Amino acid sequence: MSKLTDVPKRILIGRALRSDRLGETLLPKRIALPVFASDPLSSVAYAPGEVLLVLSIAGVSAYHFSPWIALAVVVLMFTVVASYRQNVHAYPSGGGDYEVANTNLGPQAGLTVASALLVDYVLTVAVSISSGVENLGSAVDFVIEHKVLSAIVMILLLTLMNLRGVKESGKLFAIPTYVFVGAVFVMIAWGAWRGLVMGDTMEAPTAHLEIKAEHQGLAGFALVFLLLRAFSSGCAALTGVEAISNGVPAFRKPKSKNAATTLALMGGLAVTMFCGIIGLAMATDVKMAEAPSTNLLENGVPVGDGFVQHPVISQVAEAVFGNGSFLFVLLAAATALVLFLAANTAYNGFPLLGSILAQDRYLPRQLHTRGDRLAFSNGIVLLAGAAILLVWIYDADSTKLIQLYIVGVFVSFTLSQIGMVRHWNRHLKTERDQAARRRMIRSRAINTFGAFFTGMVLVVVLATKFTHGAWVALLGMLIFYGTMTAIRKHYDRVAAEIAADEGPSDDSVRPSRVHSIVLVSKVHKPTLRALAFAKLTRSDTLEALSISVDQAETKALRAEWERRGINVPLKILDSPYREITRPVVEYVKGLRSENPRDAVSVYIPEYVVGRWYEHLLHNQSALRLKGRLLFTPGVMVTSVPYQLESSELAKRRAKKRQEWNAPGAVRRGPVDTPRPRQKDPAGK
Repeated sequence: MSKLTDVPKRILIGRALRSDRLGETLLPKRIALPVFASDPLSSVAYAPGEVLLVLSIAGVSAYHFSPWIALAVVVLMFTVVASYRQNVHAYPSGGGDYEVANTNLGPQAGLTVASALLVDYVLTVAVSISSGVENLGSAVDFVIEHKVLSAIVMILLLTLMNLRGVKESGKLFAIPTYVFVGAVFVMIAWGAWRGLVMGDTMEAPTAHLEIKAEHQGLAGFALVFLLLRAFSSGCAALTGVEAISNGVPAFRKPKSKNAATTLALMGGLAVTMFCGIIGLAMATDVKMAEAPSTNLLENGVPVGDGFVQHPVISQVAEAVFGNGSFLFVLLAAATALVLFLAANTAYNGFPLLGSILAQDRYLPRQLHTRGDRLAFSNGIVLLAGAAILLVWIYDADSTKLIQLYIVGVFVSFTLSQIGMVRHWNRHLKTERDQAARRRMIRSRAINTFGAFFTGMVLVVVLATKFTHGAWVALLGMLIFYGTMTAIRKHYDRVAAEIAADEGPSDDSVRPSRVHSIVLVSKVHKPTLRALAFAKLTRSDTLEALSISVDQAETKALRAEWERRGINVPLKILDSPYREITRPVVEYVKGLRSENPRDAVSVYIPEYVVGRWYEHLLHNQSALRLKGRLLFTPGVMVTSVPYQLESSELAKRRAKKRQEWNAPGAVRRGPVDTPRPRQKDPAGK
């Protein structure tokens, strides 16, 4: 690595770690809950708002449907949690939805789930970061005024943290997640006490505003369609549920039991917070609109472009705790932080899934290798780039991004549950123990209901959100699916092409002869070294080859060759159009066509330089020649390096970098006091 990049890299991501440092930290349930459930728990920060945003299309009168929509989301949450509890018992290896679908439904279904999960992970980062910026912006004006910049900075910080190999340590995730959950429960309890016991009137900042309905008096099919769309938006609360099934190996023993218990705890906390926030939003008269500048009215006049619509949870917290109060600021900060940490779930899932897919030859092999800090660095960078692109395109607007979000989640949910039904059917055919069969039948019933319910929700999501942005997620899934299919076909084709034959083949048969060619431009040290090396290989024939583009230089070369008495025949090819690459390639091809059983070895003298700009001044003809000759069968190209003085400087710089240690990189112990020398009997 060059000096320009090595030192900054070490400062940013730390010193490289040995492969034997790769280990797995087993987590207790109290730590595993915030580590793996930060995404679904944080979803309650924006899911209630999405329900109200959709209902506002029909005006404030449609808000009275929100408790029923919340009830439907609760039923769906418990269904998905119960279904995934079967998954973690059946597949404790942590393969997740991809393993379930790939094993039970075939590679195409597995690839579909993988495509959905990859899209979902990218959207998890974009949605969580954007929503976190919006929540933090309710307390810090600068953040909301520079949403896109703030979101990109947060993505870069998370990327840098993950490139350093910082794992989900208990304190990093547990403290903000538990603070967020605790603050939400305090808000729900205090709001219920004030409203039900003390009889206080709590008003959200938007309570005095009116909603201009885009479609008034909706009834019949139009109203049903609106309610289904609101329900599908509320299903954002389910995102990230599958993270626990992917992380079963990280739990303490008994792994499956602890993972299933954590799933149940996560489901109970999530639905309680979701329903509580919806209830307080109704009690405090929160108003939300998809186009707040025009659809929210104050004294009959639109609030205008200068109005900032804060998330529902922020408005409810302001109504319950008071604007600027300690608990309000604490909840806003905890909400933003837990949303940022929820994005980190994708930083663990996307690179790991990418590594599995690369191992299965569906993605480039570079995604399977670990970086200096034992993290899947290439996958982390790829995820960050895709998320930044989405944030920039959609202006860090979580409402726009969330329309893309739900599709991939429910594609993986549905196919995973169908795969589990196939899993139980296969095992029931061979199982004879009646107690075990009863457990399998019960589990199959749960997964069957889960597959039916999530499949129905998937249809609802596609029907209600397709024109609102869901088509973008489908397009992303299609692109991933097509790309991975093409990559797999390429790897399969290459593997079949390079597979060694059982018997003798052209690649294993020794060539009849080897014809060596040394390319010569002038008689200098690099040329003499290349000639000496070519002689050492003891090929059948050896000749030097030069291209004549200037008659005077060619005449001087021939005279110098004869004067030195070099005992290698020199062949000079005329190039009337001053080309160098084409005459050499045509000459080599001519040798191959005359003797197809012969091998041709081309030796190219090259300068080894130590400064970046010197690469631009040397070896350009050699690079072009190698690039052309590599496509010619039966031709071997050998670079004969000649080290210039600047390369020695580069070697010294590299050695100095190897001996340099960053502050704190070397642990130093106490200095031993040297023992006094003992005098010999002579007193010397």
